[in-house]
Amino acid sequence: MTEANEQTLSQLADESRPVRSIDLRGLSDVPRERMAEFDALWRSLSPTRRVELLREMVEQAETHVDLNFHAVLRALLEDEDPQVRRLAIEGLWEDEKTNLIAPLAAMLRGDVSPEVRAAAATSLGRYCWLGVNEEIAQRHADAAEDALREAWFRPGEVNEVRRRALESLSHTDTDGLNEMIRNAYYDEDALMRQSAVFSMGRTCDNRWSKLVMEETGSDDPAMRFEAAQAAGELSLKPAVQLLIRLVDDPDASVREAAVAALGKIGGATARRALELLVRSDDEALSQAADDALAELRFIADVNEEIAPRARPASDEDGEVDDADDFDDFDDFEDDEYDDEFVDGDEYDEDFDEDEDEDDLDWDEDLEDDEEDA
Repeated sequence: MTEANEQTLSQLADESRPVRSIDLRGLSDVPRERMAEFDALWRSLSPTRRVELLREMVEQAETHVDLNFHAVLRALLEDEDPQVRRLAIEGLWEDEKTNLIAPLAAMLRGDVSPEVRAAAATSLGRYCWLGVNEEIAQRHADAAEDALREAWFRPGEVNEVRRRALESLSHTDTDGLNEMIRNAYYDEDALMRQSAVFSMGRTCDNRWSKLVMEETGSDDPAMRFEAAQAAGELSLKPAVQLLIRLVDDPDASVREAAVAALGKIGGATARRALELLVRSDDEALSQAADDALAELRFIADVNEEIAPRARPASDEDGEVDDADDFDDFDDFEDDEYDDEFVDGDEYDEDFDEDEDEDDLDWDEDLEDDEEDA
């Protein structure tokens, strides 16, 4: 190894020194033929030190895009400690080489730890996505999909693994996907139901629009969060009012998810709401609104369109009513909408003349399936 590699290994061997204080660049891009030195160090470390090292590697890789710990992490997929195997899988989130599919599929099928199997199911999802976008050969995407389908239908498999498999499959048009999502939505497990709503958004299929909008009023903040995200993924213009209501949600993650969704959906009303939210005293909410506006502008650029700022209304004398005339965001909300649509039970596709005419295709068969369930 290089001097930098040897220095890193020497510092890691000193367990009195916190891993966070060590520059882990010496473990980046380690050649396969040099892995023996790392393996020797790894065997000498305590279990606590190993987990501490792995967590720091994952964190540093997310912070510094130039670091590549893939060689080390791949070697740890076979570690005896299930926590190490799980963290190694999570650390390989940027590894898109198709030769990782087989070991991940093997872990999904046979690892004794449900947490490891669930992590493998999530990790395989990116290969489904790469297949959908034709960035890898279809046979590789099919291998990932087959392993995920097997996990979903495996008798006795725990819900944590099955729901992660469903989330990954929702990128695809796999046979029976809609039925799988329906079954998950009506499951007794709250986490499974949340994964169902998450998957509804990923499908980009507007058949799920009504259910997604209804769940924005759920008593469970985790479900409201998933519903807000799904509404954004589905670009549900009829959900704009509901999302604006969620901006005042008591849960911070729900508020930020609603703001992000407004940026994905776009339109004059969503844009105007975001422009007001940028001035919020809530720093996190203000930043989220700024990011959402950037997303809105990016989408407009991709579509080769200009997203003009909302034109303020003018009075009879031609004077422009500036957005500052609203005392706070509640004034804007009350001024723009009535209360008819709050619970998601009814909606008016023409509730905002500024929005484009909605063309959602409601699936009557879905409503029948809901009644049957």
